[in-house]
Amino acid sequence: MPLLSIDPHTPDPDLIAQAAAWLRRRGIVAFATDTFYGLAVDPASKTAVAALFALKGRPAHLAMPLVAASTAQVDSWCGGLDPSSARLARVFWPGPLSLIVDVPPGVVDAVHGGVRSVAVRVPGHVIARALAEAFGSPITATSANRSGAVPAAVAGALGAIADDPQVLVIDSGSTPGGEPSTIVDARHTPPRLVRAGAVAWERVLDSIHP
Repeated sequence: MPLLSIDPHTPDPDLIAQAAAWLRRRGIVAFATDTFYGLAVDPASKTAVAALFALKGRPAHLAMPLVAASTAQVDSWCGGLDPSSARLARVFWPGPLSLIVDVPPGVVDAVHGGVRSVAVRVPGHVIARALAEAFGSPITATSANRSGAVPAAVAGALGAIADDPQVLVIDSGSTPGGEPSTIVDARHTPPRLVRAGAVAWERVLDSIHP
């Protein structure tokens, strides 16, 4: 397996650039987030997305979450956040809160399950943000495990996923683990809790209506 060992606090830009180039070649990158390790591909590449679904054994109808480098990158990618989502982004990003946004043209249908919306967040992990920044747009961040298996908190727990020649592994040490990101759809009133997670729903509601 291709492997890059990268400092999680001060990542080498040249190594991050190598990982971004791997994504542009339709490869898969395993990388650390502020919960567990995730798997990144170019969400606009049918070849890469299909390879990722096959690698995970993921049901085709399940949408994939994405991570971004910054709120500005999300705005540029999806045409801007609605006011409630923008408020939540200011409060909780970087961090484990994912927001439902209208997906832009060009993103492979399998990424959003055909519903034309997807969950995206700016994670509280330097490596994840640096990879999205170097790639130039949000990247997938589905958990780095076979569907239904325990997610990996360290690169050494990736198992067979790391052995796949399509996968480049960024080893940047352990991740915090814990609960997955909370997913919220704040595009309409009232907002909707899509998935409970690390950020309490009460905190979300208090932040929308301070």
